[in-house]
Amino acid sequence: MKQFTRQMFSVALASLMLGTVATRATSATPAATAATNDNPTDAMTALFGDPVIAKGTGFEIKRSALDQIMVGAKGQAAAANQQLPADFEARALNQLITIQLLLQTATDADRAAGQKDADLQYTNILKHFGSVEAFERQLKAVGMTMDELRTKALQEATAKAALKRDLNVTVTDAEVLKLYTDRPADFEEPEKAHVQHLLLMTIDPATQSPLSADQVAAKRKQIDALLVRARAGENFTNLVMQYSEDPGSKSTGGEYNFARGQMVPEFEAAAFSMTNGQISDVVITKYGFHIIKLLGKTPAKKVELATVSDDIRNYLIQEKISKLAPAYITKLKNNDNVVIVDADLKAKLDAAEAAAAAAAAAAESNPAGAATGAPTPGGSNP
Repeated sequence: MKQFTRQMFSVALASLMLGTVATRATSATPAATAATNDNPTDAMTALFGDPVIAKGTGFEIKRSALDQIMVGAKGQAAAANQQLPADFEARALNQLITIQLLLQTATDADRAAGQKDADLQYTNILKHFGSVEAFERQLKAVGMTMDELRTKALQEATAKAALKRDLNVTVTDAEVLKLYTDRPADFEEPEKAHVQHLLLMTIDPATQSPLSADQVAAKRKQIDALLVRARAGENFTNLVMQYSEDPGSKSTGGEYNFARGQMVPEFEAAAFSMTNGQISDVVITKYGFHIIKLLGKTPAKKVELATVSDDIRNYLIQEKISKLAPAYITKLKNNDNVVIVDADLKAKLDAAEAAAAAAAAAAESNPAGAATGAPTPGGSNP
């Protein structure tokens, strides 16, 4: 299925939580080292201070808050050999202002909904990193503690809940059904193969460099012997758990459930050409020697409405919020006397808002040219 997500509150938290994956601590200048502990955000604060860059009724935003976002985002972009959009800093500042404005309107119910959402985000991000310790190491690289991050996540989630309530956005069952009916291709699930496999690696897992010719020959002899045992009826799961060198699947008996395009070509071709219960010949890929057992295939199908109705509803809610939010946020800014203190940032934000308004006007006049997409239910791929 095609996947499309549009999040009103993505810039700040994505940069802080996901951007840290690619960010590493950099050495501070000698003058700042003692004060920064090699922390990029602290280094900038030590060198340039931490002035207020924006303020409104009941809140102030300091330079360090924006710097944390920028450090994480730049690290993520650099790791992907990309550059941030020219207006990223302005959009990030606007995001910080928007969150503070909406927090002024939040109710107890909004805060409860925000807590639930923030806790879910925290759980998901921990799964991504694998452990609290690994996550904390990455947060340290951008000058943030776990408590600081969770506070920011809660603020963002609470603001999101407040915006939804303030705008009184609802989606009917008829609207959900219409999107599902009008765009059937968006809800097609491709054919999948469910397999077990046993891998003997012919590369060093740490360096990814090839093993020596003698080591590869020994692995080939071993995999040939294991194939004989598997085809003689020995328990395949036991063989996998005893001999497989695939760390991603060994503990689960070597199982993968995947569609075309998700595995290396040789592995995929073998799996989809087999019949249920069949054990393959030795399959050679860049990782090494595989033995594959096909457990079954799931034919292509259209996902049932009941499975994706919540995702469609959330998508449509975000669509409506995207259209209504700009005017509402502008009203809040005026009511709360928001001022951009930093002249350079004010110029950037004014330019970004003008560009966004022009784009919105163009999309309104030419809706057929607007980007489209549909939500997809959650799932995991190997």
